[in-house]
Amino acid sequence: MSDTETTATDMPFDLSLSEAELDAHREHITRFISERVEYAGATGGVLGISGGIDSTLTAYLAVEALGTDGLHGLVLPSEVNSDENMSDAERVAEDLGIDYDVLAIEPIVEAFLDVFPDSADGDSSKTAVGNLRVRVRAVCNYFVANREDVMVLGTGNRSEALVGYFTKYGDGAVDCHPIGNLYKMQVRQLARHVGIPDDLVEKTPTAGMWAGQTDEDELGLGYDTLDAVLALRVDGPLSRTATARELDIPTETVERVEELVASSEHKRHTPPAPAPLTRFD
Repeated sequence: MSDTETTATDMPFDLSLSEAELDAHREHITRFISERVEYAGATGGVLGISGGIDSTLTAYLAVEALGTDGLHGLVLPSEVNSDENMSDAERVAEDLGIDYDVLAIEPIVEAFLDVFPDSADGDSSKTAVGNLRVRVRAVCNYFVANREDVMVLGTGNRSEALVGYFTKYGDGAVDCHPIGNLYKMQVRQLARHVGIPDDLVEKTPTAGMWAGQTDEDELGLGYDTLDAVLALRVDGPLSRTATARELDIPTETVERVEELVASSEHKRHTPPAPAPLTRFD
């Protein structure tokens, strides 16, 4: 747990789900996956497995929905991914008994950077190169999807979607987000409910964009605090001041979340086009 994180038990507001609610979410999501695959006329799904909790939970639920033959896993390491994460990714695939491939993406990234000399230099390029890695993974997912006539399953959750914590046309480039209706802390709850090992549930979240990167450091606050602000202020009815008072946090923290939501609005919509012109006689 990072220095910015607050445990759910310390928060005045709690998003915990009951056992009945967890069962309902499990059934709802697995039905969603099977219905989306059937609607698309696909034969199954392909999923990038990172070893993190979002992709792990999505993999478990996809196997429940589609069977082991219906899910193809891709483990897509780069030079900035830890060996532990990649080992966990393979462990998830093997525990589930699905077919999976390990494809090192760094040669693809390096080939791209060779076309743009000095593009990887300086801090200003770090995010661009990190996003490049994420987009290369998306290309790999869709290559397999096209070749095998399957759908690309996403791993985004509601917390990250609302604040834009995903790469446009990267991990946001998918056919559906099965766990996109769950806040991050609810992802952890459901993961435990379906039997995912605690060491995977409690792992420090990272997008694997550059060495040492963690989600909470980049966001500037812990997921439990983020979830509570989103639930009360963005999805809920409370004012900024009332949210800060309810959660016993600085008003500036609520403002930070509001800014993240507002600045990422473009990520949650298809690219805009001009409105049709009215025809004149």
